[in-house]
Amino acid sequence: MQDHPSLRGFTASKGLKGKKPKPRPPRGLRDHVLFPGRALPSYTGPYPVGTMEIEVPVRRSRAFSKIKRDGRLCLQFETVLMTVYYPCSEKDFGLQKHDPRYSRELWLGRPRVEIAQGYGKFGGVGNLAVPIFFPTMWTKLPALRNPPVSRYWAPQVETEVKRTRVKHKKNCPAPSEPSTSGCKPPGAPKAPVFPLILFSHGLGGTRTMYSSVCGEFASHGFVVCAVEHRDGSGPRTFINRPKYAAKVESEDCEPVDYTAEEAKQGYRSVDYVFSKYNPSDTSPHSEKGVDQELRAAQIDLRTAEIEEAYHVMCEIEKGNGQLIADRNLRCEGYKASSRHGLKGVRWPRWKGSFQTQNVTICGHSFGAATAVEILRHDDRFNYVTQGIIYDIWGAGLKQPKDESPEHRIQKPIIAINSEAFTYWPSNFELVRALIEEAQSEPGPAPAWLMTLRGTVHITQSDFSLLFPQLCSLLLKAVANPRRALDLNIGASLEFLNHVLPEELAQVNRSHKNENLLESNLNPLSRIQSFQMAKPDEKYTALKLNIRHEWAYRISPKLFQRYIRWENERRGRNPEDFDEIWLHHKPDPNLLHCYADRSSSSRTSSSSSSEEEASGASSQKKSTTGEEDYEPTPLHPPPHTDSKDWTMSSEGAT
Repeated sequence: MQDHPSLRGFTASKGLKGKKPKPRPPRGLRDHVLFPGRALPSYTGPYPVGTMEIEVPVRRSRAFSKIKRDGRLCLQFETVLMTVYYPCSEKDFGLQKHDPRYSRELWLGRPRVEIAQGYGKFGGVGNLAVPIFFPTMWTKLPALRNPPVSRYWAPQVETEVKRTRVKHKKNCPAPSEPSTSGCKPPGAPKAPVFPLILFSHGLGGTRTMYSSVCGEFASHGFVVCAVEHRDGSGPRTFINRPKYAAKVESEDCEPVDYTAEEAKQGYRSVDYVFSKYNPSDTSPHSEKGVDQELRAAQIDLRTAEIEEAYHVMCEIEKGNGQLIADRNLRCEGYKASSRHGLKGVRWPRWKGSFQTQNVTICGHSFGAATAVEILRHDDRFNYVTQGIIYDIWGAGLKQPKDESPEHRIQKPIIAINSEAFTYWPSNFELVRALIEEAQSEPGPAPAWLMTLRGTVHITQSDFSLLFPQLCSLLLKAVANPRRALDLNIGASLEFLNHVLPEELAQVNRSHKNENLLESNLNPLSRIQSFQMAKPDEKYTALKLNIRHEWAYRISPKLFQRYIRWENERRGRNPEDFDEIWLHHKPDPNLLHCYADRSSSSRTSSSSSSEEEASGASSQKKSTTGEEDYEPTPLHPPPHTDSKDWTMSSEGAT
């Protein structure tokens, strides 16, 4: 592998002098004592966070490739599974202890041992993964299950927000909404309409592995739909079969390849799918390269899952949440499910609570490659208007069939790299090409590219928060994982403030910008070698290098001071910002031009939508005499007979 053209083969360590992470109170004994696994940190935004687990049958089941493992198709599309993170209300939390809304979702998922074994298979350690993941088997998300969605505005920036604990003591009511709410902005509706983010995980990921990122977004006023992909990119996932499946027939649906045993037990599992001819095709040193057939088919399935998840969210936003709950396969009686299911959800309150246009697509690693594919297909995903890509695995990008100008990014994008991936030459050049693609004519869009110093690939997941010591010892990550989370979220929120319409961006008014995207530019060609932590070639993209590591381990603070003193003594220039390298930012004129262009586009589309809605409403009234109606769901509820099942307007609210 050749050296990065901008690094010239130099290797050096650095001493980071960053800001302290945002205050997060300890959540348990694991945060006070030396323990192999920590608790997930609380969220820092003004909103408490709630979650919902949803798995529903897709509108059209089908296979996405003829790729087989053990003689069976391995890329089949039958259900879509997601966890929805959202801003919730504290007003109704003073409830009895047995109420299902006090429940919290498990981080590892159910069944815990089987999922840990899936991680062992993915990581090549087999059943040894079970004791490794043992500390996380009781780790829960710092979010409540199924609370009511928030309907109040967050306070202004720098307003002190009193937060309550995740669980309240019995007969001890929680504070009411006025303790955390603020005055609505001028001209804004009484209740906020939250922006929607669709999140795609990376290889070896799940819908909860990025819970800190998703929960932070939710705590700042975003509804986040994190999809769990069933494309063989996760460690292990369980696909439930609807109990009414044999009664439902559709010409559009393809039969799913179930064994007799799977049909009897009502579910099947999907483990990580390795490339047949190159099991290590994700490695930077792989001589055979990436298995393009497998990865392209996986991206096709992933985009279909994102599309289906968006459809589910649209139904919830329309007020048809009960239809989704009736079809939900993550409830008591189904594999890998909690007995709480979707109990306690107030579906009418969800109507109109979030925006289904101006959606943000976000992903990490292979999920970032999925996000790029979605951004490149505006005709299919016209509701997606910007993208956030964390540490993209560029080799996993789907190769375009043609070089047509339509198949390119024409929307705002921000790429946030770990330092370890920045030292991967071919991958960094690809990320830089994506930034240039977004800003190319016709219709250039603003784009940013930055690197978080002292971070590795898994820093943007929950692993660095759960196992900070292991990440530091084995992967040489020197950035505080909580501060790295703050930087990831801070830069992302600043980006969204730039590109979202004002009425959506103002839900995030409590966030205090650090002006990360206004930092001085630091192209790699201008970064001095002593500021870098480039590892040996064989560890490219895997970990960093710490010079004089023994001294760093004895006292990191003293070591960092020594490095800074040495740099000053040798006349080395101090850095403008010690935590990030901002490689690219758009010209201010481009930002203004894009804002004007998108504003005029929204105005024209809004007027046409109003005309269509007005025409449809008058036609509906003339034909049915009713102002509201509920669509018939595609499948009957799981616990009813399809012959006796009918839909009424009352049952859908």
